[in-house]
Amino acid sequence: MLTLYSYPELFGVADNNGYGLKVYAFLKLAGIPFVHEHVFDASAAPRGQLPYVVDDGETIGDSETIIAHAIRKYHLVIDAALSPAQRRTHLLVTRMLDDLYWVMSYSRWKDERYYPAFRDGFIAQHPQIDAAGFEKARAYNSQRYHYQGIGRYTPEQAYARGLTDLQVLAGIVPASGFVDGERPTSCDAGIYGFIANIYYFPIPTPLKAFVEAHANLVAHCERVHAMVSGK
Repeated sequence: MLTLYSYPELFGVADNNGYGLKVYAFLKLAGIPFVHEHVFDASAAPRGQLPYVVDDGETIGDSETIIAHAIRKYHLVIDAALSPAQRRTHLLVTRMLDDLYWVMSYSRWKDERYYPAFRDGFIAQHPQIDAAGFEKARAYNSQRYHYQGIGRYTPEQAYARGLTDLQVLAGIVPASGFVDGERPTSCDAGIYGFIANIYYFPIPTPLKAFVEAHANLVAHCERVHAMVSGK
């Protein structure tokens, strides 16, 4: 049995981190049975990063590596019909979501306008984390943002990056169906992982306002959410 280790759920999504939610959604869409373990401490994870999986004693980290492992080991056909051009688009979307991750995270931990709502909402749902522990996590993230570079941007500059990413996604995601047709692929799981972590959070960031203003992004998110959450 495969076990997925990822960050806790929040505001109705199974993981409050885009990468963990991407893997969760992929496993659900692909029909792979798994156990989902929520953890706060990533120190035991490969490279100290969540998500990771343990599959028949093998530990695998990194969301893309996990997905590639599952496709290979379980002979999954979720992406089998993709053309070379579609596969290239998938890679470009994946890399762009890496950029969107930093802006989304910045909006929660760095931006003083939205951090209190994120902190209070998180602690309300996970009271085992107190305010002091949350501030410690915030200081750690602030350091990450500085060295990555996004922490040296003004909020307006940071959101400009994220909104540009979302504009591209809005041009890729169809009004009905999924990115590559009538059935979802790994690309849909990846997009859902990040859009759901914007759309379902009751925090009025510029990213959320953009998503809510684009019916195709909302409809895609809700379609995938219904498939993976049963709601």
